[in-house]
Amino acid sequence: MNRNRRRQLANRISRVLMYLFAAIAILPLALVLIYVVIQGLPAFVHPEFFYNAERPEGIPGGGIANAFAGTLVMVAIASVLAIPIGIVSGVQLVEYGHGRVADGVRLACDVLVSIPSIVIGLFIYSLLVVAFHGQTGFFGALALAILMLPVVVRTTEAAIVLVPGALREAGLALGLPRWRVALQLILPAAVPGVVTGALLAVARAAGETAPLLLASLGNVFLTFNPGQRMSALPLIVYHDALTPYPDLVQTAWGAALVLVLLTLLVNVLSRLALRRQIRLAGRI
Repeated sequence: MNRNRRRQLANRISRVLMYLFAAIAILPLALVLIYVVIQGLPAFVHPEFFYNAERPEGIPGGGIANAFAGTLVMVAIASVLAIPIGIVSGVQLVEYGHGRVADGVRLACDVLVSIPSIVIGLFIYSLLVVAFHGQTGFFGALALAILMLPVVVRTTEAAIVLVPGALREAGLALGLPRWRVALQLILPAAVPGVVTGALLAVARAAGETAPLLLASLGNVFLTFNPGQRMSALPLIVYHDALTPYPDLVQTAWGAALVLVLLTLLVNVLSRLALRRQIRLAGRI
């Protein structure tokens, strides 16, 4: 009886300590989010903040329309470049990825994920910007695509591994070629997890600053042409937050809050998609 009481007491103490340490870990993130909301929310009061482009100091009515458009265009181009290649590569690693080549691809993806983003920006700068004598939105999108690619590959591989092997065996038993089984049976079953990986990669790309400083540089005018220099929300935060002008600093806080909300939305969508795949895997 005394032994059971000691076990129950130890269980309660362990649970309290677990919750305490979890709260300590979450506290810095919560403080950062609260501070960003407090500082950035006043910018939302002015509607022109969302549909006007940047304006010089002293001219009222400046906004983040150029940065928001640049972020959407560059992230969209990067997604078109990285997500299809990453999905096909992830499928290949699971279905055919056996041997040194596959291990090398996995190692390369893991290393590329851990490389600082400024190195990717410097690579694009030395390879393309110097050769073409100018920064463009397309170069910035290419740098973001390189950052997104390993995330999509590894998350796609992990999502396909979760698909029960019985589904693959059933397709092969019906006489389907292995590539058709992979593309028509396995990949559709892993769609929620694949979407999760793609959304996480998009969230990472949308918040990157360093590669865009070297590849895209920024633009104070609203443009949708990736052949020109383009601004982005992280660039607005970087440039305006360092100025001594209160209205530009307020714009930087507002852009930071918009970026946080977009990232939060993408992460929530990815969680919902992953939860759906886990439920489907449990039913199968």
